[in-house]
Amino acid sequence: MTGRISAPNLASLFLEAGIRWGECPAFSTRRPDGTFHSVGYGAWKERSLALATALIELGVESRDHVAILSDNRFEWILADAAVQFCGAADVPRAADVTGSEIAYILDHADVEVAFVENAAVLAKVESVKASLPKLRHLILMSPAEGCSALPKHVHLLRDLEIRGEELRFQGDRRAEERIADIQPEDLFTLIYTSGTTGTPKGVQLTHGAMASQIRNLPFVLTPKDRALSILPVWHSYERVFEVISIACGVHTYYTSLRHLGEDLQTVKPTIMVSAPRLWEGLYQRIISKVQKAAPFRRLLFHAARLTAHEVRVARSFFSGTQIDLHRRGLLVSALMAVRHAIGWALCILPSMLLDQLVLAKLRAVVGGEFRGTISGGGALPPHVDAFFNDIGIPVLEGYGLTESCPVLAVRTWDKLVIGTVGPFFPETQIRIVDLLAGTILYPDPTRRDLGCGKRGEIHAKGPQIMKGYYKDPEGTSRVLRDGWLATGDLGVVTFNECLKIVGRCKETIVLLGGENVEPLPIESKLLESPLIDQCMVVGQDQKHLGLLVVPSLVGFANAGINTNDIASLKSRPEAHEMLRLEIRRLVGEANGFKPFERIANFTMIEKPFEVGDELTMTFKLRRHVITEKYGKEIGAMFRNEND
Repeated sequence: MTGRISAPNLASLFLEAGIRWGECPAFSTRRPDGTFHSVGYGAWKERSLALATALIELGVESRDHVAILSDNRFEWILADAAVQFCGAADVPRAADVTGSEIAYILDHADVEVAFVENAAVLAKVESVKASLPKLRHLILMSPAEGCSALPKHVHLLRDLEIRGEELRFQGDRRAEERIADIQPEDLFTLIYTSGTTGTPKGVQLTHGAMASQIRNLPFVLTPKDRALSILPVWHSYERVFEVISIACGVHTYYTSLRHLGEDLQTVKPTIMVSAPRLWEGLYQRIISKVQKAAPFRRLLFHAARLTAHEVRVARSFFSGTQIDLHRRGLLVSALMAVRHAIGWALCILPSMLLDQLVLAKLRAVVGGEFRGTISGGGALPPHVDAFFNDIGIPVLEGYGLTESCPVLAVRTWDKLVIGTVGPFFPETQIRIVDLLAGTILYPDPTRRDLGCGKRGEIHAKGPQIMKGYYKDPEGTSRVLRDGWLATGDLGVVTFNECLKIVGRCKETIVLLGGENVEPLPIESKLLESPLIDQCMVVGQDQKHLGLLVVPSLVGFANAGINTNDIASLKSRPEAHEMLRLEIRRLVGEANGFKPFERIANFTMIEKPFEVGDELTMTFKLRRHVITEKYGKEIGAMFRNEND
């Protein structure tokens, strides 16, 4: 049986999935030997009902908030379903949560019951438990290694499952009663944003909001699809895909960055959601191998890439899926049509041959059976985006926020417009608002083009928009008015009705001369360089822009400068000169950058930016953290510039 499940709430959807997909494999967990252990949909449903029954006996009430502090694993989705079956809402966070975050979030969310992944997370919670008077019960997912006895308030998840099974055998059906009582406006989750700035806010997402994401999915998934789960499941992006997968009967495999390469070969996934950093890393590895290959193999690769690119862009043009920011005139369109027709005619046959000789081997790196990957949580660098689409791995880049559950726009296989995040999600309204005047630039009914191509802040309205920030009416009113969510992102609507993200309102750098600079396009261009692993543009209130750079040791080694660490690389004048020329080449007039957008100075950073510190869980730069952490280096950079 196929077909997407439609249900009034997430608990009902989980229940129906257990019935409809029955013995189909639902979730697979990686064993130490690299094999996977699978649990079927039916077994997951029954175990979740048993756990929910035990939670109800512990005192979990409808509409309570239950924390889940864990990384991706089967027990996560088991606990999540059990919480939903109780009529409660979960408060999720990863296992790397700090003690201070635990104290703040669990207290602010009024949590009385919390799931913890292992003994390490349990110890963190216990260390701050004195500041959490409302916290009554902790549930340990993994057995406590070396612990002969646990405190009375700590329960093993498996013990609760067994207790729930006993109660259900005796006829306890309180879970089903709770499920029937859930309303669309009830919370299904309370997600505390890690964010790039400020204190975490509790985003309230309802059952109705999530249900809208499922019914409006603009492409088809089936039980034949296999998905790798690698992004943090507590994050709204991975979370919505996990729920959509359940609604469609997809088989989900839990993996990690450490085992991703091996698991891609084992699982041969057909679909996966991912962050841009994953594809950036894979791109750099492929290019590095090509540079080390024999001359003839390098020639074959470049020929395969060139011909594939020509064929793809020609198809995009004639299908109307080539980005159009300026409404091309008839003469320009005619000339482009001739150009692309010639390119297609010259390249179609060699591209078919070279695809089998070269590109098929590259696709095999990710298993060889990818229908596509959905990239989100940050901007995908244009060169990486084009590369994977050229070689036959469709990248369906999407856009959204935790506050929008999260999807507001996403590419589809039918409308894969590179350079954009795709058309608006069904039932979603988008408007572009002038930052200074507050006027609506798009849609403007007085204009024939409705305001396409006009840049401003993105506002969104639809059934997926959050209920508000928990216990924060002031914060809610700042971003949510009359149902419209002010995203804080800058965007334009293209003339082929797609959304393009061009920057972030709060990320805009204002130079001393009054020029406004969006750092994201500059950073994306710089990341095309094999010499640069990570970077961040700085320069607020300065005469010119500066750059923090995490250099690539592999890239410099391929260029003939071998060092063991960045500290020794920094001492090499030729490395500085090479990087200076590379920055000047990429961020210059030839690539469309204005004089005030060019980099006047840079400094190398010896430690890569890491998730949980300088990066969010979706690999976005936490600019305020980086600026504070490297304040001395930034100050010295501009002092040197001004000297």
